[in-house]
Amino acid sequence: KDMGANSSREDLEISDSESDDDQQQTPQKEEQEENYHDAEGQNSSGRRPKTPSSLEQVEARLRALKLKYPSQNAALINAVKLYLHVGGNSPDAKWTISDKLTSYSFTKSTRPDGSRSDNEEESEEEGDSWWVLKVGLRVKAKVGVEMQMKTLADQQRVDFVSNGVWAMKFFTVDDYNAFVAKYQDCLFENTYGFESNDANKVKVYGKDFIGWANPERADDSMWEDAEDSFPKSPSSVTPVGGQDMGEEFEEAASGGAIQSLALGALDNSFLVGDSGIQVVRNYSDGVRGKGVYVNFDNERGRSSSVAHSTPRKALLMRAETNMLLLSPMAEGKPHTRGLHQLDIETGKVVTEWKFEKDGTDITMRDVTNDSKGAQMDPSGSTFLGLDDNRLCRWDMRDRYGMVQNLADANTPVLNWTQGHQFSRGTNFQCFATAGDGSIVVGSLDGKIRLYSNNSMRQAKTAFPGLGSPITHVDVTFDGRWILGTTDTYLILICTMFTDKDGKTKTGFAGRMGNRISAPRLLKLSPLDSHMAGVNNKFRGAQFSWVTENGKQERHLVATVGKFSVIWNFQQVKDGSHECYRSQVGLKSCYCYKIVLKDESIIDSRFMHEKFAVSDSPEAPLVVATPLKVSSFSISSRHMIKQSPLFK
Repeated sequence: KDMGANSSREDLEISDSESDDDQQQTPQKEEQEENYHDAEGQNSSGRRPKTPSSLEQVEARLRALKLKYPSQNAALINAVKLYLHVGGNSPDAKWTISDKLTSYSFTKSTRPDGSRSDNEEESEEEGDSWWVLKVGLRVKAKVGVEMQMKTLADQQRVDFVSNGVWAMKFFTVDDYNAFVAKYQDCLFENTYGFESNDANKVKVYGKDFIGWANPERADDSMWEDAEDSFPKSPSSVTPVGGQDMGEEFEEAASGGAIQSLALGALDNSFLVGDSGIQVVRNYSDGVRGKGVYVNFDNERGRSSSVAHSTPRKALLMRAETNMLLLSPMAEGKPHTRGLHQLDIETGKVVTEWKFEKDGTDITMRDVTNDSKGAQMDPSGSTFLGLDDNRLCRWDMRDRYGMVQNLADANTPVLNWTQGHQFSRGTNFQCFATAGDGSIVVGSLDGKIRLYSNNSMRQAKTAFPGLGSPITHVDVTFDGRWILGTTDTYLILICTMFTDKDGKTKTGFAGRMGNRISAPRLLKLSPLDSHMAGVNNKFRGAQFSWVTENGKQERHLVATVGKFSVIWNFQQVKDGSHECYRSQVGLKSCYCYKIVLKDESIIDSRFMHEKFAVSDSPEAPLVVATPLKVSSFSISSRHMIKQSPLFK
């Protein structure tokens, strides 16, 4: 199922137009008839509502509305009109008026839901307390990124999520601006624990990154240069119509639920399951089954310990003939003391490696390839490891560079060849490598650190956190762009800067100084966020996959619940893009496409760019759910076809 582009289902103007006849209607009747029209411009009754054609007309009608309720409006502080979205994603979905005239307030509470216990004092001097937004009697919500607050200045309106999807319309521009300013102050204080002022913003972000706190002061020239350098040919832009995502193939999984997806750039890709690996063939229209399945329990005729654990991550190596499997020690914890090396050609687990430093067993939480294209290197023997406070390079050869005699060793020990153990507190969570081996690391506190390919001791650049943990990170092949995943939004960072000699560099190669671009955020609209489900978080955001200088990634993809969400990279970088026109704060892009599956998605990734065909701007997208894997082409000229299920 393809939900098509985010066609602004909740972004069409709330119509406040009323004909002369309507002036005589009761409020109940008005409430029934005032709603959002859908993408075709029809409301649920089939009648096209009158939509103001300009902001001036909106303001005129709002003034008329005020005249209808003069006594109420004059006495009400922080007056707003409150709407509730009903009907979800159905054809009958619409906005209904929840309260034609109410007011909002920001209050402190020791309870995140804004409620008070019977013995709670009005003063919140002791203990933790949070700013809470209250709107009439309908809304009580802790101010935070979970509200998915979306500002629409041109409509004097904000949308947000709080046990439903709400919209507030303000009666004047000043009212709107006052709300947004207060909301941002409360958000800062709830996030960092400091009052929102310039001194505390410097304390949180650092003076070099003050543009992150005040984006209007940031240097956006690098974003603009990137727009100019990006090819503007029609083929470089994803079509935005609803019919440009064609599902080409769907494969049923064999051997238990799919746990992870290992895409190859050569002949094959791999679906890692509970008890083995399903091999699929790479084609220009997606992946299809080969009929080959590798069980984990055939290591030298005896059961392998990998068969008794669930691999969380698979890393391809040595021209994609070998695979390293990382299995967590305990449920819900990523850490492990070793990994298994699988020879894909023989289907055997050939080695169970142990992580050790200076004779002591240590743990790792993640592993990755030395660089973006390293899995295609037939002689590769090294890979990178990450733990909460460790960053290192492991070598499968011994310390003298010799291949270890695996037959004689009970549990061969990997050789720690390079790295650093940091003092406690870095709380590393995830990492990725660029084409030249530069390393980007995401942390629990939201910081993103950049390390050059020859030093793991000191980060060249450390971007401040925005208050949410980084759960996954990716970087473009050229190292110029970083994509971080948090539970509620993605953060896109430009690493480019101009040094004192006028040369353009990335933050992997040198200290960026204070000419640092503000990041951009990629978010779901409040409605789509609500539809995705309160417990579903963004996971695993990736750039499309290139491994060659001069090639540019074209798309970004992330998973949230049953949604695979795709952004056009060029569109996100375009500072004049319509998403950014009426926003306050960091620019947030809401223009995306959603692929909807019937069950929660394990992973979504674009195949290597060499599998892109001439009539498509991108290689196929592969979407894995526990029981099947689907391939989608991005093309305005597609044929939807279904392949026989793999048995």
